[in-house]
Amino acid sequence: MTAVREAGTKPNAAMERLLYEVKKVIVGQDHLLEAMVVALLARGHLLVEGVPGLAKTMAIKTLAEAIGGDFKRIQFTPDLVPADLVGTRIYNQKTGDFNTSLGPVFTNLLLADEINRAPAKVQSALLEVMQERQVTIGHETHKVPQPFLVMATQNPIETEGTYALPEAQVDRFMLKVLVGYPSPTEEFVIVERQTSPAESVQEVLSTADLLELQRMADLVYVDPALNQYAVRLATATRAPGAHGMPEIARYITYGASPRASINLILTARALAFVRGRDYALPQDVIDMARDVIRHRLVLSFEALSDNVTSDAILSTVLGRVPVPVVPLREPTNGRVSA
Repeated sequence: MTAVREAGTKPNAAMERLLYEVKKVIVGQDHLLEAMVVALLARGHLLVEGVPGLAKTMAIKTLAEAIGGDFKRIQFTPDLVPADLVGTRIYNQKTGDFNTSLGPVFTNLLLADEINRAPAKVQSALLEVMQERQVTIGHETHKVPQPFLVMATQNPIETEGTYALPEAQVDRFMLKVLVGYPSPTEEFVIVERQTSPAESVQEVLSTADLLELQRMADLVYVDPALNQYAVRLATATRAPGAHGMPEIARYITYGASPRASINLILTARALAFVRGRDYALPQDVIDMARDVIRHRLVLSFEALSDNVTSDAILSTVLGRVPVPVVPLREPTNGRVSA
């Protein structure tokens, strides 16, 4: 538990080492890497949207290597069935009994690649394991290993042969991150690294270390004013007129659910821990707001016709909802205090 003891004197030291190892392989994508670490600490799941070839798969695979965790990838296709994900019961002719064969969801980090390529019944097979962290096969319930993170990807430029995720499942994802193209300088470094011998990634944390870091992140202090701020941000998307934003009401069919308020606080607390603080600030909530809320908004046809995006609506909400003043806490010798 060396990494955890190191984090005891400097809360973000272990996370800095983890990100350093991942960045040996991944160039740029700082926001995605930060979101992955926040999701791990906050025990959430991640939906990543971006065109192919932006190192989404490599990022989570490298993260798994750095924490010594098990990694599995499922390529979603139209002919996939739920048993291909969670497992099934197989009849043994020799013994006359049924044996349970567990599926690839029993891992620490699961990549659901192009999740919108499979039908709704397959997508829904992930619901129980994402929310309850368990799978029921027949009459038996099996727990997945801890820590557990699902990172799903989808391609925004192709709609043929795809199935939109049900709203109930989209809401289960703590974060939705949009991944863009690298800058020319970053792409130059990417080409240079990919055409040279691959650099090995060292295991800097164990899964036991990560579980301890999750417990430490839970101790980050959140002022009640931040809870109220998170609730105001979420309710502003449900009743924008009541919050002085009547001009965006016609663009929103359904606003963010209460899971948005909860996850704003959970992710802000984890982000504060990554940044080396034992208390959360309004800026932590603001920095996570788009990733937490963008996929929870159901936009109207008018928004689509006017080319108004969720991020544009959230920019208005973040600009209009008053930011609370939260006093800075006294340092606690670099330790995360209870």
